[in-house]
Amino acid sequence: MSIQSLFTNGEGTLILVRHGETEGQSSIRYHGRTDVALDDYGRAQMRAAARIVRGETFSKVFASPLSRAAEGARIIAGNGAEVVSIVEFVEIDFGAFEGLTIEEIRQRYPAEYERWRSGRLEASYHYPGGESGAAFRARVGEGMRRMFELWRGGRSRFRGTALLVAHRGVIRVIINRLVGITPAIELGSVHILDCEDAWRARALDLVGNPEFSC
Repeated sequence: MSIQSLFTNGEGTLILVRHGETEGQSSIRYHGRTDVALDDYGRAQMRAAARIVRGETFSKVFASPLSRAAEGARIIAGNGAEVVSIVEFVEIDFGAFEGLTIEEIRQRYPAEYERWRSGRLEASYHYPGGESGAAFRARVGEGMRRMFELWRGGRSRFRGTALLVAHRGVIRVIINRLVGITPAIELGSVHILDCEDAWRARALDLVGNPEFSC
């Protein structure tokens, strides 16, 4: 089966959710492969995301193996849901920038900071001591192939709704590859893609209000 048919044939919905805030402050720090857990506010963000998709029945639930995504998937889909880990969906390896804020990167690595700010979205950019954009995109592509194969379960077409909870970089690659759009993808945001004969974006960057979470 070709990669094109893996990504286009079928009648289904893919809901992608970025994990919530973490104990390591993912809102301001570049946590890639570091396994930081959700904090209480992040869990509230995941409950807010769950309210956005309330009523959906998930035929498959996928997540990055990192705990902030895996726990988010359990909160949204329910603790009884089987969460399938896709190892290729770990966030990009930020190398020397791992765990730092923008200001800390600027102060510690001024030359790399300038190179990063001007070219970080290019496939040729390589994080110092970390991963290149090209390698990351290729890895996520393999994860997409595996996720779609598991969703189909050996059938020629998939049906129903699948959930994926992952990281900004991963979600950005997937959405851009499927529909050619690059959303903002804030913490806790929900993105809904539908596939009939081709993928289309039904909704992007939906964010619930965690302040009213219970």
